Amino acid sequence: MIETQFAPTTTHHLDNGLTVILREVHSVPVISFWLAYRVGSRNERSGQTGISHWLEHMLFKGTERYPAGVLDKLIDRVGGEWNAFTSMDYTMYYETLPADRIDLALDLESDRMVNASLDPEDVESERTVVISERRDNEDSPTFWLNEELRAAAFRVHGYHHTVIGDMTDLYSMSRDDLIRHYRAHYRPSNAVIIAVGDFDTQQMFSKIERYFGGLPADPAPQLFTRPEPEPQGERRIVVERPGHTAFVRVAYRMPAATDPDWFKLVMLDSILTGPGGNIDNKTSRLYRALVAPGIAASIAGSLQESIDPYLYSIGATVSDGRSPQDAEAAILTEIERIQNDGITQSELDKARKQARASFAYETERVTNQAYWLAQSAMLGEPEWFDRFIDRVSQVTVEDVQHVARRLLIPRRRVIGWLLPTGLQADTETDLEEV
Repeated sequence: MIETQFAPTTTHHLDNGLTVILREVHSVPVISFWLAYRVGSRNERSGQTGISHWLEHMLFKGTERYPAGVLDKLIDRVGGEWNAFTSMDYTMYYETLPADRIDLALDLESDRMVNASLDPEDVESERTVVISERRDNEDSPTFWLNEELRAAAFRVHGYHHTVIGDMTDLYSMSRDDLIRHYRAHYRPSNAVIIAVGDFDTQQMFSKIERYFGGLPADPAPQLFTRPEPEPQGERRIVVERPGHTAFVRVAYRMPAATDPDWFKLVMLDSILTGPGGNIDNKTSRLYRALVAPGIAASIAGSLQESIDPYLYSIGATVSDGRSPQDAEAAILTEIERIQNDGITQSELDKARKQARASFAYETERVTNQAYWLAQSAMLGEPEWFDRFIDRVSQVTVEDVQHVARRLLIPRRRVIGWLLPTGLQADTETDLEEV
C-alpha cells in the first residue's frame, strides 16, 4: 500500500454549529482559509435554478463594513488572493494570505456570512452579469449537449440542471428569493471552515472562535434534495446546433464519490481515456481506438466527486468525414472489450503511477491542500482526499473488470449526439459541465 503523508489534521466545533478543520503546514509563511457552505445547485427547487451561483456573486458586492471593491484592494495590498465558486454540491469562498495577515480573511468571511447587503441595484446588475455568463456558455455547442444529457439522466434529482441555472429562472428570480436563500443557508451550522498553513492550531482555533463564535446559533437547514429513481432503460438525446463538428457523449449513472466502487472507476477511466490534467492520454484505450485511426479528433472522460450518485461521461469530438455512429460504436466496443477480457496488470500499474503524479501536483500548494480538505468535508469524509492514493492502490485488475460489467451497462446509460447544422464555427469540446 502507498502511504500518503500529511501533517496532522484536527477537527473542532463551535457552540453555534460551525465545524473547523485545521492542518499545520510550515513550509511557507502562508495560510489558505476556506469557508464552505453545504448548498449547491443540487439543492435548488424548480423556478430557482442557479440561485446558489447568483448568491455567490452577490457576496462580492460588499457589506456595510466592507463596501464593494474595498476587499480587492486590501487583499492585493498584502499580496494575497481570494475567490469563490459554486458547484452542484456546495459553495466555497477562500483567501490565501501571508500568515501574519490571516485576520483579514477571518474578519471578512465572518462579516459577510450574516451582513451581505444584497442591494437592489446590485442584484439587478448581477442578474445581467449571470445572464451574460449563461449566454457565453451557450456559444459553445457542447454546453447544449451537456445540459440536455444531464436533463435526460436526472428526471427528479437536482443534478438535472446546470450550476448556472435555466435562463427562464435567471430572468424571473427576485431579490427576495436571494435573501431567503442567503438567510436559510449562510449560517454557522451549515458551514465548514478549513485552514491550512503556517499557524499554531490552538492559536488559529482561538482566532476563529473570536471571529465566528458570536454568530447566531441557528439550527442547520433542511436541505432540499430529491432522490433519483433507478433508470429503467437506456436514454438517448439528439441536439442540433450551428456549427460544422459533431460531438458524442456516452454517460453512465455512477455511485457517489464515497462509494468504494468510485475509486475503481478512477482507474477504469484512466485506462479508457487517460488520467486527465496535463498528462498525455495518447496511450489510453479510447485514444488508440478513436483518435489514432481518425474517428475522433479528441477523447476525454469526466468522473466528478459528487455527494450523490452522478455520471461517468466519455466525450468525443467527431472527425470530419466520420459520423456519430462511428464514434459511439468505437466507444462501446472498447468498453465491451474490458467487460469481456479485462485489463492488464501493466495498464493498472500505469494508471496508478499517473494517479500518484496527479496527486503530487494537486498537493504542492497549501491552497490546493485546503481545497481538497474542503471538498472532502463536503463529501462527509474529511480524510477522503488524504486516503485517495491508498484507495486506488488497493484496486485490482479484477475490480476494474467487475465495475465495468456491473455499472457500464445499457440500462444505466445515456447517449447524446450533437449534430451540426453547418451555420457557424465550433468551439472546443468541454466536459466540465457534464
